[in-house]
Amino acid sequence: MEKLFFLHTITFLHVTSFYRNVIYFFGEVYILILHAAGTLVGLAIGDALGAPFEGMTVPVKRAFLRDYTSNRGRKPGYFTDDTGQALAVAASLAACRGFSPEDMMARLVGSYLVDPAVYGPTSRVVYSLVLAGMDPRAAARAAHRIRGSSRSNGSVMRGPPIGVFYAGPELEAVSMACSRLTHHDPVAGACSAFVNRMVSDLCRGAPRERAYGRALTRCRDDEVLALLGSLHRFDPVPGLDCLLATHAAVSAFMEHGTFEDTLVAAVSLGGDADTVGAIAGALAGACSGIGAVPRRWLAGLHDLSRVTRTAWRLAEASRA
Repeated sequence: MEKLFFLHTITFLHVTSFYRNVIYFFGEVYILILHAAGTLVGLAIGDALGAPFEGMTVPVKRAFLRDYTSNRGRKPGYFTDDTGQALAVAASLAACRGFSPEDMMARLVGSYLVDPAVYGPTSRVVYSLVLAGMDPRAAARAAHRIRGSSRSNGSVMRGPPIGVFYAGPELEAVSMACSRLTHHDPVAGACSAFVNRMVSDLCRGAPRERAYGRALTRCRDDEVLALLGSLHRFDPVPGLDCLLATHAAVSAFMEHGTFEDTLVAAVSLGGDADTVGAIAGALAGACSGIGAVPRRWLAGLHDLSRVTRTAWRLAEASRA
C-alpha cells in the first residue's frame, strides 16, 4: 500500500508539473502575441498620427492629436513607409524563421515600389541602386558615399519586429546587420539595437526602467550611450538624424505613463513626427500590449488587419 501511495504521489506530481508547464507555455505565448500586436500596431498608429505633421518646425497643438487628421492632404489613419518597411521586416523574419539578408532586402524593395515618393533619402538611394542592378551588399556603402552620410533614422523605425522575434544575445548583431542593409553608418545600427532590445524585454514582461537599463548595458557605441544614457539632460529634437530621433522617441516613452500620452507627446514635437511617433508607438505598444491602444485609434487605422496578422505570424514564428 505504501508503495502504491508513493507511486501515485510521484505520478501526480509529474502530471501536475506537466500541466503547469503547459499553462505557463501557452500563457507566455498569449502574452507575447498581445505585445507583438501592440508593438506593430503602436508603430503604425504613431506613424499615421505623425504623418500629417512631418516637417513642422514648431510644436503641434496636442489637442489636434487626439484623433486622426487629414491635414496636408493625407488621408486620416494611413501610415507611411515607416510601417511599410517594418511590416516587410516582420514578414521576412516570420517566413524565414530568422534573419535572411536576401529575403529581407527583396521585401524591402517590394515595399519601396508601392510608393517610392514617401521614402527617406538614404533608403531611397539604396533601393534605387538595387533596382538598377547593384549588388545589395554594396548598395548601402555606395549610398553612404553618394550622400556623404547615412545617419538618417530609417533603419531605426523599421527595426522593432526584430525585438519581437529575438530575445537572446544575437538581437544586437541582427539589428546591426539589418540596419547595414541600407544605413552604412554604425550609429544607425546602434540606435536600432537599443530600441529593439527595449522592445524585446518589454514584450516579455520587463518594466520600462529595466528594459531601458538593459539596453544601456548592452550598448557598445559611446556616442549613443552618452545621449540615450542622459535622457533628461537634453531637450528632444525630432530630427532626421538617427540618434536625435531615437532620443526623442525614447524620452517620450520614458516620461509618459500611458500609450496615448506617449504618442501625443512624441508627435507633438513636430519635425520628423511620423518616425518619432512610430518608434515611440512601438515602445509603448510593446510595454502595454494592444489592449492599451485607444479604440478610436484602432478603428481609424487603415489596414489594421494586415498589421495584426503580421504581428501574429511574427510572434508565432519567434516561438518555433
